[in-house]
Amino acid sequence: MSSGAGGPTLGTLLRGWRERALLTQEQLADKAGLNVRTVRRLEKGELFRPRSASVRSLAEALGLDTAELATLTGAVSGTPESRRHPADPLPRQLPAPVTAFVGRTRELALLTETVPADTVVITAIDGMAGVGKTALALRAAHQLSDRYPDGELFADLHGHTRTMAPVEPADLLARLVGALGVESESIPQHVDDRAALYRSLLADRRMLIVLDNAADEAQVLPLLPGAGGSRVLITSRRRLVGLGSATTVSVDVLPLPDAIALFTAAAGYERVAGAPREALVDLVRCCGVLPLALRLAAARLKAHPSWTVEHLLQRLEAGHRRLTELRGGQHSVPAALDLSYRDLTTQDRHAYRLLGLHVGVHLTPEAAAAMLATEVAPASALLERLLEVHLLEEQVPGRYTFHDLIRAHAAAAADEEEPEVERRAALTRLLDRYGQTASAVMDRLYPYEADMRPRLDGERTEAPADAAAWLEAELPNLLPLTRFAAEHGFAAHARHLAGTLHRWLRTRGRYSEATSLHERVLAAARAAGDRVGEVDALIGLSEIDALDGHHEAAADKAGRSLDIARVIEHRLGELRALVSLGFIYLEQAKLLPAADHYRQALDTARVMGHRTGELDALIGTGHVERALGRYEQAIDHLAEALDIARSTGHHTSESRALIGLGYVHLKRDELVQASERFTRALELARDAGYRVGELSSLAALGDLHRLRERHDEARECFQDIADLSRRIGNRNWEFEAVHALGRLHHDVGRHRDALEHHDRALVLAADLRQPGDQARAHDGLAHAHTALASHERARHHWSLALDILTSLGIDETDERGVDVRTIRAHLSR
Repeated sequence: MSSGAGGPTLGTLLRGWRERALLTQEQLADKAGLNVRTVRRLEKGELFRPRSASVRSLAEALGLDTAELATLTGAVSGTPESRRHPADPLPRQLPAPVTAFVGRTRELALLTETVPADTVVITAIDGMAGVGKTALALRAAHQLSDRYPDGELFADLHGHTRTMAPVEPADLLARLVGALGVESESIPQHVDDRAALYRSLLADRRMLIVLDNAADEAQVLPLLPGAGGSRVLITSRRRLVGLGSATTVSVDVLPLPDAIALFTAAAGYERVAGAPREALVDLVRCCGVLPLALRLAAARLKAHPSWTVEHLLQRLEAGHRRLTELRGGQHSVPAALDLSYRDLTTQDRHAYRLLGLHVGVHLTPEAAAAMLATEVAPASALLERLLEVHLLEEQVPGRYTFHDLIRAHAAAAADEEEPEVERRAALTRLLDRYGQTASAVMDRLYPYEADMRPRLDGERTEAPADAAAWLEAELPNLLPLTRFAAEHGFAAHARHLAGTLHRWLRTRGRYSEATSLHERVLAAARAAGDRVGEVDALIGLSEIDALDGHHEAAADKAGRSLDIARVIEHRLGELRALVSLGFIYLEQAKLLPAADHYRQALDTARVMGHRTGELDALIGTGHVERALGRYEQAIDHLAEALDIARSTGHHTSESRALIGLGYVHLKRDELVQASERFTRALELARDAGYRVGELSSLAALGDLHRLRERHDEARECFQDIADLSRRIGNRNWEFEAVHALGRLHHDVGRHRDALEHHDRALVLAADLRQPGDQARAHDGLAHAHTALASHERARHHWSLALDILTSLGIDETDERGVDVRTIRAHLSR
């Protein structure tokens, strides 16, 4: 059997060998110790890169001989194209290489040496600012790219960028795994989980990764692959000696002949022809034989046909006498920069200074237009002029960046030459532009929640055609701008941006970014005595804590926000705090406090005429009534919520209401109606990108399949929940998946597997401090021990479950069969 381009695929081979062995997919999965879903995906051709341990297990389970094992291994490795699923992304993020690259032969040889294909290679390039580290890394990367068929990643870590904090590893990991095909809403919250996902994605890929401008080892370590055949090039002004097995390449200034060659190539041979050798030597020495300064000086000469090398030298020498050194200590760079700067028109110098105040990752023509109080067309033309004289770079079409030293020069010039009022006005216009556009984008994406979001005064902006794409592209600017606004006296803008972005970050599981923004806004609001800002920030933090399972912290923040909102008569803040507290108490199975807070929220929303708040309160009340066994009341509240959601186009609330109604049908053994409700809820959630709704719907359908003894369908639903919950870092849903899989194992007679899953579920429920879920896990353990004839252990777990339900003052949980009457019946036997 051949595994080449015309041979059988991996799926065909596995299916043929399985049928030869007279095994079903379930039996093969069981023998190999794999999930049946994995076997199905392999045979369907949906999984192209199984782990090597899985391949060995399959070979043993199928009884393959040596030749067949080689065929299987060949089909797995295959060619790069045969291994790649058509839908897999192939990132090609390398910026264009620097033109007129000269020298660095030794360094390039070290960076491009051949290594075994399955080896992770990490190389750290260090050197002073402006010495050409990035140019060297990109030149090497372009030479290496053909060896890495799974694509390239590039990231600027902003380790030494004035006015910008170094990129947080958690934020960058979100971008990198997104480039590798993970949907943003499926990215875990915590940096360790993101790093683990990133390493997993790279483990069977051969990729080239360039991490530019690193601050230190701590910033870089989470961004490194752990296995596979990828190569990483890192640049930093510091020597990164703490990266373990990484190779270090130090870059110094250019040798004099190479410096002259670089200047000549950059300026154009015809512009240098005839210049005295001594003048060229003096000129490159005046530039400190530093590539950045040489390119800037060459750009000046090229832009002025009447200048000679000697004239340029005179101007540079004059610049040396007038300028102080930048922080990097490169005497030559300020001289070259000042020469380029002074050669601009008065208007362009003013624009250059103001643009240096931008704190985002990149500049767009729209952002530049806002800062300069002009239209997009002239702003775009200005950016092109700065690009032509090498004061800006364009690594991505339409998005411009400053080199760190150039940004520092521009910002220093702004501090020196622009009045404070002008600087603040430019930043205010930038924040206004981003704030209004973000509001318009969120109104396009989530129109039914517009009444929950803060608003900025001023003229409204139209949303871009592709609102979601704009938001993803601009998050690297929006997040640092929000942090900057909170820390530099733009409290209203910070509160607005944090509140506006909250839903987007929360829906996509990007909890750490949301928490970071709200914490800064909270500190700024307290410092300024802004009670409204304090309420909004506390509620935002409370909602994230609740979603992450930190219920006590969530209740504390929501309670404080409620107290403040009532004192200052902030009705929307009061409404949001009441809804948050209702949700938190419901999650903790504190049903009477939950009912009370939802009732207050419903009254408040109706007085305000606030439909979104009314929806939240109705759905929450419906879930509380269902948990209390008051099914008619639950149906009334949920049906009313469903009508409102449909009339307002609120698809996420429609999905939530349908799930609640479906569970009422399930409690009443109305299985057909339950299935219809759950299936429609899942469709709505997926269409809206509502991941929590997707998880809820899958859980509901899994429960229904299990009740109907459709074990394979139920297992697939619960495994999907486990996979998705771990990707987005939602431990509540991880509990539900693990616990449900334990029940399934028990149903099919795999009682020791059931014990293992329920033990894990109990640990999760205890960590989350959710007593109702602990009772469910104890019940699962009791059933498994009973099946294994460990009756005393079973009684112990049922007794614990009964104690929990009694202490909570409830007779039953959401799970069928986990109730006081049933547990007492087990204990009486």
